[in-house]
Amino acid sequence: MAPADITNEVKTSGLRGRGGAGFATGIKWSFIKRDAPGPKYVVVNADESEPGTAKDRYILENSPHMVVEGILIAAYAVGANQAWVYIRGEYDEPYRMLTEAIEEARAKGYIGPKPMGKDYPLDIRLYRGHGAYICGEETALLESLEGKRAQPRSRPPFPAVKGAWGRPTLLNNVETLATVPAIINMGGAAYAKLGTDKSPGTRLLTVSGNVRKPGVYEVEFGKTFRHVIMDLAGGPPEGRKVKVFWPGGSSAPVLPESMLDVTTDAEALAAARSMAGSGGVIVMDDTHCVVKAAHRLLQFYAYESCGKCTPCRIGQDWAVRTYERILANEGSQIELDTLQRVSDGLQNGRCLCGLGDSGGWVIDSTLRHFREEYEDHALRHECNVGKVMANA
Repeated sequence: MAPADITNEVKTSGLRGRGGAGFATGIKWSFIKRDAPGPKYVVVNADESEPGTAKDRYILENSPHMVVEGILIAAYAVGANQAWVYIRGEYDEPYRMLTEAIEEARAKGYIGPKPMGKDYPLDIRLYRGHGAYICGEETALLESLEGKRAQPRSRPPFPAVKGAWGRPTLLNNVETLATVPAIINMGGAAYAKLGTDKSPGTRLLTVSGNVRKPGVYEVEFGKTFRHVIMDLAGGPPEGRKVKVFWPGGSSAPVLPESMLDVTTDAEALAAARSMAGSGGVIVMDDTHCVVKAAHRLLQFYAYESCGKCTPCRIGQDWAVRTYERILANEGSQIELDTLQRVSDGLQNGRCLCGLGDSGGWVIDSTLRHFREEYEDHALRHECNVGKVMANA
């Protein structure tokens, strides 16, 4: 296949990025000017640090050659001779598995100066991350790859124009690239028949929390979260009921039990004011307090903030201290109003990357769906969960 034909096949498939943003993969590939002079790079985001998400780890541990093949196809399609895999530093076993897979592919002649006899040198190298959540953001990842402090870059220019070492760079997630070989084998049109019209194909969901069968499940887009949580993952423990779930990792706005019939496609989740994100489905049953869970997540985002943006650096910490007052029975309407103002200040492009939005969405979505629980803590100085358990 000619490189342009490969890109067109991926476009036809309708494949969207599986890392969180959900951007059309084939269109992203087409942004790289293949015939432009100078080096071009493929960078793989394997820095899977989103709480509740482990699908990329599952792929790397169980089918690393699928990732290698996807990388090689993408590199040939966009005119890159060098690929980098930026892998989470704590992923010892996936790192070992991928290292072995690359060496096996090299020994077979799939990687090297003349892969499969073709005069098109290709190489893949691994770079271990530094244990920071911010490195999962694509431009902060590129900064770290270049040996700099991991902080997001202002955009534009986008990585397709000026990415790694100032050169055009294609940056894709592990699952995205692992899907490419199947698309090339079955054809883009056949792949597009799976899922929904606007969210074609399948994706991996990591289901964790209060379910009987936690694990990684592959589902077609368009299935309901009721099917995912109740049927595939077995539902909550006996005698308990789903209270809240995160449909796309900890950074996705939460949905209450009443919205279990929302489907997994991006359009349905956007209509529900949430997102597909990284595919981490976190389930909490009715033995847990939403306010305490939100506080714990804000502690995480405050700790992981790189500090470059004032709204994120100040706002996340401010939210944590406000939650501390509420949970210490020192809250009032002032604290509830403060949380909403902080949430508004973190969202809608006020920060350089999505980390600020993530904290804002936690506050905003839990306040919206569980207002009474917040008021119990802030105004009545009692925990809703305690009342529920007492009446059980």
